[in-house]
Amino acid sequence: MILRRSLLLATGPAALLGLAACGPSAADKAANGKPTINFSILSAENQQSMEPLWQPLLDDMEKQTGVHPKAYFASNYTSLITAMKFNQTQVGWFSALPALEAVDRANAEVLGRVIDAGGEGVYTSVLIVKKGSGIKLADVLKCDKRLSMGMGDPQSTSGTLAPMYYLFSPHGIDPSSCFKNVKSASHQANLGSVANGIQDVASNNSVGLVFAGRETPEMRNKIEVIWESPPLPESCIVARKDLDPAIKDKLRSFFLTYGTQAGPEGDRQRQVLKGLAYGGFRPADDSYLDPIRLMKANGELVEAKKSGDAGKIAEAQKAFDAISAKATSVGASTPATVTKP
Repeated sequence: MILRRSLLLATGPAALLGLAACGPSAADKAANGKPTINFSILSAENQQSMEPLWQPLLDDMEKQTGVHPKAYFASNYTSLITAMKFNQTQVGWFSALPALEAVDRANAEVLGRVIDAGGEGVYTSVLIVKKGSGIKLADVLKCDKRLSMGMGDPQSTSGTLAPMYYLFSPHGIDPSSCFKNVKSASHQANLGSVANGIQDVASNNSVGLVFAGRETPEMRNKIEVIWESPPLPESCIVARKDLDPAIKDKLRSFFLTYGTQAGPEGDRQRQVLKGLAYGGFRPADDSYLDPIRLMKANGELVEAKKSGDAGKIAEAQKAFDAISAKATSVGASTPATVTKP
């Protein structure tokens, strides 16, 4: 969820080489006498506003665990998944879909999940329009190429995956053929585009709107929500499986106890969490991401059906059915209009 905050990081080989050059080294360890990890913060707002909110938590992490975390903020999901795959980052905060990609492709595992300030472990995807525009959900679903559409990063749970799974696919809508134009951008950029009348409709999420209301209330007041998804799994903390088990245990303990103690220190930690719109962290493992697997399998089945290849369709259907059975057993939501694409 969504805290979508970030540094606009250059992508491609050059960016990854730069990140690799900054990775933990023997020199880092010798300089401060502590093991060092690179900690990814994968988001879609700007680093200038988010770094002051994250740094107190990272400072507390170092104080309590004896591990020195080096923060990396980025808006590009794919680059930091790749960085974790090649051990250029070892631990990170990931929203649900990138976390699944890290588990599947980057030798990662889930250490714990986020809960929000109200104690909930979920958030929602939303579609927004400019207040007073008169655009309703029915207009979006007409598929008449009259409206422009802003989607999130292709790897964004709330910006792309959820609206496709819960809204567009059940209604047989392919955004590329139904809207005047479709552009992918961060939640922050999409909100600004809609508020300023550049885009007619855009995806966002409930947490992003909370941050907008706090940081740019004039922008937040210019938009309204016309659709909201069922609850989505909140973001989580992931770590490489081959990270030193002792370090991993210290980090897990840190997150799961942070902000839980009584007294002034607990109050201070809860204020740190409040700045991030968090209520704390709870235990979780890779099965926490099963609802996201279901959404991803749905997308793959939709694409297989588009291809018309009977073999691909049968294979994708089999995978979807297997994941659907498992996800349903843990309470994953399915689209209201259809249960299968």
